[in-house]
Parts: sequence; C-alpha cells; structure tokens
Amino acid sequence: MNKLGTIIVLSGPSGVGKSTLVGRVREQMPELQFSISCTTRSPRTGEEHGVHYYFLSPEEFAERVERGEFVEYADVFAHRYGTLKKEVLDRVRSGSSVILDIDVQGALQIRKAAESDPELKRSTVFVFIGPPSVETLEKRLRGRATDSEEQIRLRLETARRELSFWKEYDYLVVNGDLDAAAADMTGLFRSFALRTAGMPEDLFR
Repeated sequence: MNKLGTIIVLSGPSGVGKSTLVGRVREQMPELQFSISCTTRSPRTGEEHGVHYYFLSPEEFAERVERGEFVEYADVFAHRYGTLKKEVLDRVRSGSSVILDIDVQGALQIRKAAESDPELKRSTVFVFIGPPSVETLEKRLRGRATDSEEQIRLRLETARRELSFWKEYDYLVVNGDLDAAAADMTGLFRSFALRTAGMPEDLFR
C-alpha cells in the first residue's frame, strides 16, 4: 500500500525539553527523519551542505522566495532560514515521516500554505510541546545556569507569547514527566501512520 508519510510540525518554547523528547522518540522510531533547512549564514566547522543545511547565498534565497519554493522562512539575526516545500513533500511521497522543528511563526506560515496546497494539507500535522506551567519553565531555564538574567527574561517573554498559540496546533504534549511525555509522543507519532488522509483513495477498489 503506497501511503503518504507525515510532515510533523513541532513547536515549543525554549526550555520545554523538545530536543530531549525528540531524541527519546527517535530511539523507538529511528525511521523518523528531520528536514534539512536552508540558510544564508556561512557553514560552521564540521557542517556540510545538504547534510546539516543547504547553504544558499542571499541572492539565491531571495530568488527561491520569489518563486514560492519555501513552505516557511524567517529572518533571524541578519540571516535567513527556511524550509523548502520540495524537501518535505519528496520525503512524504516516498512514505517517510519528517519532523520540522520550527517556531510558532514558521508553523503558522505552513498552516497558511496548506490552505492552498491540498497535498501539504493532507500530509501535515501540528504538535505543540508545552510545560506543566510557566513557573516550571522558568525553573528549568534558571536551572541551566547558562543564561544571564536579561536572557532568561527575554526567553520567558518569548515563551509566554508562543504558549498563547497552542490552540493553533492539532495536538498538545505536556512535558511534565519526561518518561510519560516521551511515551505520549511516541504513541502519537505512531498513530500518524493510521491517518486516513495519508491513505490512497483507491484503497478498497
């Protein structure tokens, strides 16, 4: 049966434990893939084009924006980052599921793009990772002991803004207990293979 894979758009505020959760899930589901983003910044030591990022010149990035090739993009600290529509759709057409770890702004761009792209709409689900409370999130950020007070306040301000968008997502996973949240997320991701939206229309003909 030739099923579509799933584009899993994953968002959550800084300090919520998103990377740790995804790592736990991928231990159980190593077939999950990450999309490769484009960026206009220069490669860092050890980074390879087409492996870690697609490194584009500002001119090429702008041309691709004009051609509508990005499903989402953003300007971050004088550089541009974006996800190519072809990058994710080629993977799901082959039956693979791919994780897009992006911020709320990017997720909302993808939801808007899906309104006019039936294939993107069929393939995409939106998952938000939230903390048990803002107070818990603040304790986690302070527990890192890596940020200044100003940075912590800025991260909390950004987190509160991002948390206000949780209802724009299809699913919410609350990371209070890591083991429980990882089990919830693994079960959720496995269920995506059973979505009727990804099944061929002539399945029972």
